[in-house]
Amino acid sequence: MSHELGQRIVQTYPALQSPKDAPAAALQTLLRTPLPAQALAITGLAKYLKTARAARIVAECGAGKTFMSLGTMHVDAGNRPYTSIVMCPPHIVRKWARETLLTVPNARAFVIEDLRNGGDPRNTHGIVEVKLEKGQIVVKGITTSLPKLRSMGRKGWRALCPRPAFFIMGKEKGKLGYFWKHAFQIARSGPELGGLINPDTGHAVPASDGGYLSRLDLREAKFSETFKSGEDGTTRFSALWQADSSRIQRMAPLDYIGRYMKGWWDYAVADELHQLAGDTAQGNGLGVLARCAGKLIALTGTLMGGYADDLFNIFYRMEPRQMVAAGYEAGSQGRRDFQEQYGVLETVEKVRETDNACSKAQKRTVQVLRKPGASPLLFGKYLMESTAFITLEDISDQLPSYEETVLSVDMDNALSNAYKAIEKDITQAMKEHRGNKSLMSVMLNTLLLYPDHPYGIGEIWGKEYDPKQGCMLPFFVTQAEDLPETETYAKEKRLIEDIRGELSQGRRCQVYATFTGKHDVTERLERIFQQAGFRVAVLRAAVSTDKREAWYEKQLRTGVEVVVCHPRLVETGLDLLAFPTLYFYETGYSLHTLRQASRRSWRIGQRYPVRVKFLAYKGTMQETCIRHMGKKMLVALMMEGKFSGEGLQSLDANEDLLTAMARELVEKGGVGESADSVWRELERERAKNAPDQPTGAEVPILPPVVLPSEIVDAPLELGFESSVPEGDGLHLVHATPTRPKRKPSPLWPTAHVAGEQMCLFS
Repeated sequence: MSHELGQRIVQTYPALQSPKDAPAAALQTLLRTPLPAQALAITGLAKYLKTARAARIVAECGAGKTFMSLGTMHVDAGNRPYTSIVMCPPHIVRKWARETLLTVPNARAFVIEDLRNGGDPRNTHGIVEVKLEKGQIVVKGITTSLPKLRSMGRKGWRALCPRPAFFIMGKEKGKLGYFWKHAFQIARSGPELGGLINPDTGHAVPASDGGYLSRLDLREAKFSETFKSGEDGTTRFSALWQADSSRIQRMAPLDYIGRYMKGWWDYAVADELHQLAGDTAQGNGLGVLARCAGKLIALTGTLMGGYADDLFNIFYRMEPRQMVAAGYEAGSQGRRDFQEQYGVLETVEKVRETDNACSKAQKRTVQVLRKPGASPLLFGKYLMESTAFITLEDISDQLPSYEETVLSVDMDNALSNAYKAIEKDITQAMKEHRGNKSLMSVMLNTLLLYPDHPYGIGEIWGKEYDPKQGCMLPFFVTQAEDLPETETYAKEKRLIEDIRGELSQGRRCQVYATFTGKHDVTERLERIFQQAGFRVAVLRAAVSTDKREAWYEKQLRTGVEVVVCHPRLVETGLDLLAFPTLYFYETGYSLHTLRQASRRSWRIGQRYPVRVKFLAYKGTMQETCIRHMGKKMLVALMMEGKFSGEGLQSLDANEDLLTAMARELVEKGGVGESADSVWRELERERAKNAPDQPTGAEVPILPPVVLPSEIVDAPLELGFESSVPEGDGLHLVHATPTRPKRKPSPLWPTAHVAGEQMCLFS
């Protein structure tokens, strides 16, 4: 039945490009040859852009989103020169330039640094050309600016540069403009003496609730007003803020492009689309890109985070005509309507008896909550025809195996008793203060943190609004017992044991931890790893985003075996090919971050099996968090074209992550299905999309593209057996090939072996 239904769908909605169709001939002129799945996506997108203005590429990390976007522009443009503007995270600007020069023939790459008067002479400003020399991106060639590009126009630029030109801009720098200050005057005489005066009208500024604004009213927010002027009573706008001439004088490049350079570029590329979905300056930049270029291509590895309205702003900025035609307004009201039609909402109605002066009545309060999930209609109406979905399974014959393991650890007796005491008090407090979001967040974070940092927390307090005093008042919840700081606990011992097993196989390890503030778990892990004899380094947020790739190369040259960091620091752009084993010591709440960080190693160029391991204490909030993250993952995969029965059932199975965890703690005593069972279901869904591997067939592995700057130390592979004891934990293996027998390579030196380390690309 399913086969017949699939055939009927294909006949009703024929694909622009099928696997049987020949790929575009222009792909042969690229400097790098695409894989079959990449060529299929590139050709189909190029055909779609012949009649459309915007398209999306949703590809898992490592599947080649950058390469596919470059190939799409190259195929669509044909033999004519073209200009492209790229907005990407700041730490991969130079990586984008390098990929461009290595992929598109005769291409020139330019970096948009800023748009301002003057600046630090030690740094580059305006627009600078970059070139590839000895594997490094260096500033060399034309230096210009956005105003100069605007003045010469498209024809003038085409005469100056009759070749494909790519202008690359970091999304952080693109939004930065001038500092602002309030613009007002103080009345020195008259009835408004000492009051705040609008310089455009010369009168006091009326407040919305009566009276007039004072200087204190302008302390935190910008204000403006409209007024009537002239004989005809024309309505005019008056801003009560202005640029601060005493600070840096600059204009945000995106503001300038949006105002003065509409349609200047042929193509625009928005990288990491999921980061542009909010009502932020960066999100508004997506709309600017849509206006400044003829065609827009957006890239992401994680399209949505589990909620339907995650996509509302993206659709409105990329396909505004379609959204307006569907009746959606821009803003919060349209977003609510979109969530109501394509998402999942829960209506909570509370009824309580009240006593009036001489009668009884019922008082009803209605609360509408959004929940994870999205209707399949959303995929068919807004995604199917305009989005190319590429998974690593589509190119898995070019990749080594991928394994995910959930490792559940029993707590030590002392830690277990202390945790249960805290959990009991927190559960009681949440029952007594139901609906207190502030309490919920603090308490759940405490339960996630304490097992990994069981000291220095002290008294735990919550806050609740007191209507009599009109403010938030604190109340005591519990006292966290301080356990010995020098003790090594069960989860840490298990992690050390597992890492030692991985290092014995010549596999470097990356460890993720999310608590890096006052109670810094990464600092504790660094200390216990050093005591275990590992060469360890901790990546901090103080390392700027554009220097993190160089930071990793430096650590590899010094012989580091284990790196610890927050997963957000490596969420996008970095290729951790030298670290084939990844540990989530803590996961956090962000599905986007988890998905991105877990695929930092499994990407084109990786030659060693990748193992991702999640650690949690059994029966604690850590295990609950991992389980709910797995359920959110099922919903997200459904929207990426991987429909499943479990994914559809999960639409009404959970609310937002914090609420679901809190409800389980209060109502079920923390008892729920195991994290293993959820991730086992997730593996079954992935296995349905994985290509069949013939028994005994060797899976070819592509040789990596080698750049001189990328030659770094990395492990030599000894074998593929797991270092985890049999029967302990859940082992999820993706597209595992049958590996040929060969003579084991010698160990690469660790902290226990002297000698020089081998090279990854040797």
